[in-house]
Amino acid sequence: MRAVDYFSGAGGWSTGARLVGLRVSDAVNHWKRSVETHRANHPETTHHCQDAGLLDPRKLARPDVFLASPECLGHTPARGKEQPHHDDSRSTAWCVTRFAELVRPRLLLVENVKEFRSKWVLYPQWKACLEALGYAVSENLLDAADFGVAQERVRLIVVGVRGARRAPVLRPPRSALRLRAIDVIDFSAGRWSPVAAHVEKTRARAAAGRARFGDRFLMPYYGKGSGTTGRDLERPIGTLTTRARWAVVDGDMMRMVSVDECRAFMGFPPGYILTGDVKEQHHQLGNAVCPPFAAEVLRQALEAA
Repeated sequence: MRAVDYFSGAGGWSTGARLVGLRVSDAVNHWKRSVETHRANHPETTHHCQDAGLLDPRKLARPDVFLASPECLGHTPARGKEQPHHDDSRSTAWCVTRFAELVRPRLLLVENVKEFRSKWVLYPQWKACLEALGYAVSENLLDAADFGVAQERVRLIVVGVRGARRAPVLRPPRSALRLRAIDVIDFSAGRWSPVAAHVEKTRARAAAGRARFGDRFLMPYYGKGSGTTGRDLERPIGTLTTRARWAVVDGDMMRMVSVDECRAFMGFPPGYILTGDVKEQHHQLGNAVCPPFAAEVLRQALEAA
């Protein structure tokens, strides 16, 4: 079976698709860096480095499965305050309905943050468009940590099945182990610096985390994730974003979680190639779909469709 991957990014959907035996014929993304990463790991795929809204989907190989991760910037609370360009981000979701109208794949899966459904005022109309095109639709709010990924990452997966009475409801596999951050962090690696050398807010977070968890723990270097108390290494890490935001503390020393560790926290294989500088690599990982998560939801959808 063949799939097309829209807003393909670093290739999380495509890697998951490959794990369940799908061939990704085409991948579409506007950022050259992500296309380079996708091509390095999926050389068999035809790559289109352009705005998906300007691409005629009928020129692509006709797929059995359509995969898409429209931009989440306009929906996620991590974006900060509302700004004009967030409307442009939200509009990428209409590329999904355009593809469905012109190509009519049997199965489609769309991934986004939970606010895509709960906060976007046009979400009911977007869903109604898919239903008007003959798709039965299910909405599934799932955490990647329940799918064998060492990261708590809640995402909405919209499944559409054309011509069906109902779309499958996705569930975490019973056999999945809930992995821990301690299983990923390498305390012998990285560039460490004294906690005392950082700003007051960072020192205060480290002190609060140490009081609660002991010498070793995770904490957000910025933002509100895990508050001011840090995070136990016996839990999965919190959601990775497009900026390096998690720090690991070991006694009086600390460092940022590395790209290699973030790759593992996302569930990409160790040899998965990431192009660009460190900042760009973090951005690609924070934007991606976790491959083990993608593979399992695809497996369930394919079995039920």
